[in-house]
Amino acid sequence: MSRPAATAWSRLRRSPSAMISLGVVLLYVFAAVGTEVYAAWCESNHVIPVYQQPDDTARYAPPSPEHWLGTDYQGRDVLLRAIAGSATAVKVGVIASLIAAVIGVALGAAAGFYGGKFDDAVVWAYSTFASMPTLLFILAFALLVSRNFLSPGMMHAAELLGSVLRAEPGMLAVYLAIGITGWVTLCRVVRAETMRLKTMPFVSAARVAGVGSAVIIRRHILPNVFHLVIIYFTLSFAGAIMLEVIVSYLGFGVQSAPSWGVMISDGQERLWRGIWWEIAAATGFMFVLVLALNVLGDSLRDALDPRQRTL
Repeated sequence: MSRPAATAWSRLRRSPSAMISLGVVLLYVFAAVGTEVYAAWCESNHVIPVYQQPDDTARYAPPSPEHWLGTDYQGRDVLLRAIAGSATAVKVGVIASLIAAVIGVALGAAAGFYGGKFDDAVVWAYSTFASMPTLLFILAFALLVSRNFLSPGMMHAAELLGSVLRAEPGMLAVYLAIGITGWVTLCRVVRAETMRLKTMPFVSAARVAGVGSAVIIRRHILPNVFHLVIIYFTLSFAGAIMLEVIVSYLGFGVQSAPSWGVMISDGQERLWRGIWWEIAAATGFMFVLVLALNVLGDSLRDALDPRQRTL
């Protein structure tokens, strides 16, 4: 581990809330990975996953020792479905945040370093995306993909990518739409930081030594903005999860796989009958993960950027 990374880890370990949040996030990640592996095994062996198995004799069963968080309208265990829903949430957070991070870092670093007309074009691009209603864009994009409104070639590419990511067309659209709209903030920050870094003595020395611009960006600029990427990734992870829940709740996201948004949508129809446990489980699981990600993001900001610490 490099010295800056070791120093940041040392600062992070001194925060009990940060370590608890990190443990909670890792617990969700392990649950998501386990669910994906189990779902792949069930698919290859033509077995219905346990969280998808209906039981007509146990419909709407309240929380009990047999079903800790009750059952839904098909008699499926709500706790198991809520745990399985973490796979959808984590996949959306990771994939969408990665897409946004790659676009934001690439455009922000290039615009800040080269300036000129390229910088003007990038500023125009992120200003345009920033003015677009994010949720409406995601819904429109999901509608295009999930309702087969794209050209045959684009639909074939979407189906191929969906098979690789084990995602339905609607969820694939959510991944791409959140990633395409989520790069603006990071691009702005990286661009501003790159403009500051390119005036530093070590960059000037590299120029004098004849080092190319691409090498300077890779060796001197990107390592110095990496802490911003980590912080942004953690916080955008939480935002992507909440957007996925909203889109799935509206019926444009995941359809067959467990999702907290779908659970909330299903549960609201029976809330007036006192059947509250499905909404409570989905909301509770989402709240704990989003809260942990936000706390961890704030702690990472303090640990990775010494200027944010209270001396």
